[in-house]
Amino acid sequence: MSGSALLFLVLGLALIGWLTARARAVRLSGTARLHSLPGQHGWYVAMWVAIPAFVFLALWGWLSPQLAREGVLASPQAAGLPTFAFERSAILAEARAIARNPDLGAFNPQAELLAPVYRTYLTRYSWIGTAIALLLAFAGGAYAFSRIAPPFRARGHVERGVMLILLVASLIAILTTLGIFGSLLFESARFFSIVPIGDFLFGTHWSPQVVSATDPGADLGAVPLFWGTFFIGAVIAMAVAIPFGLMSAIYLTQYAAPAVRRWVKPMLEILAGVPTVVYGYFAALTVGPAIRQFAVAIGMPYASSESALAAGLVMGVMIIPFVSSMADDALAAVPSAMRDGSLAMGATKSETISRVLMPAALPGVVAGILLAVSRAIGETMIVVMAASGAATISLNPFDSATTVTKQIVDLLTGEAEFDSPKTLAAFALGLTLFVITFLLNIVALRVVKKYREAYE
Repeated sequence: MSGSALLFLVLGLALIGWLTARARAVRLSGTARLHSLPGQHGWYVAMWVAIPAFVFLALWGWLSPQLAREGVLASPQAAGLPTFAFERSAILAEARAIARNPDLGAFNPQAELLAPVYRTYLTRYSWIGTAIALLLAFAGGAYAFSRIAPPFRARGHVERGVMLILLVASLIAILTTLGIFGSLLFESARFFSIVPIGDFLFGTHWSPQVVSATDPGADLGAVPLFWGTFFIGAVIAMAVAIPFGLMSAIYLTQYAAPAVRRWVKPMLEILAGVPTVVYGYFAALTVGPAIRQFAVAIGMPYASSESALAAGLVMGVMIIPFVSSMADDALAAVPSAMRDGSLAMGATKSETISRVLMPAALPGVVAGILLAVSRAIGETMIVVMAASGAATISLNPFDSATTVTKQIVDLLTGEAEFDSPKTLAAFALGLTLFVITFLLNIVALRVVKKYREAYE
């Protein structure tokens, strides 16, 4: 049975359990006073039907492919598989894909030979998992249904079950973050065992195309990448996003009529919903050539169409809604008594904004700017399509520049071996970017916390 069909079957059994348990509780309420509502008894039975089955299916979904793989490897048809692990895994993956979709063509004859065996094991373990999941669902439902009685505290059990589900959901997010960090840390440790960390963090020459076998650190100095990321994401982009974002927030909160705000704010936030690849096309096909023509017109014939200015300007436009929204919330959170008091003392609206509202909202605005910076330096598609791959250190915005995210894409889409310093350098860059954005987010959240404490 397919996974989606089994999922709906378990949900259907949970619904049946809910209905039958609720009906039984309603009947019992006619003879005795129930501690919990009939619906809470129904939810108790539904949880016992669904949760054990779903937990088992999650574990079985991870375990059954491993069992099927071991069964295939133990079959006589697998005797001719190559001993090289990567090649053997590629053949088994192709055989598994053919087993699940027989219409696919086979690239490797061995994969076509193993596909029927794989299909047999996958079908067998699929039915085993279906049987055990349904058995758990029926057993859990029967156990929960047997406990329905007037004094039974179903409400407390349901609340604890919901709290457990919420805890698991929170832990999934935390564990996912830890898993990402752990994988980056492990691969980065392999990289730093080859390249000294000092050469990587403070080296000024980045040329991963030709890495010296005797001194790989001489060609993998990441300072040009850090500079390009900072120059494009934190200087040029913020020079566009901060003034326009703040001015739009001030206008919408202090000057705009309600009808104007009702139309302008959603139109401004539409920019946040535009896919970044669209911004990348706009930067590469429109903004980049226009900036190069402008540079040639002012006497800079060697300006690049893949300049830092092109990527930074478009990135700044993309970040404007982010800064505007955060500044809007910060200004709206300032107590109205402060604005009214300033106006009552004879200050003009502009003086009230510049001397009362903005200083009071400054922590929230700064937090929004820091979050916007972390968003900008982690942007990928715009710099991949509009920025250059040349790692240079230059203050000229018309020159080519590259970023950490673009280099990660370039390094991981090449044909180099996975254990080579060139490929492992992508993980070191990812770890560095992760740490930087993580610290920026911590600082921003601390600023927001202090800001909220000041006015709550």
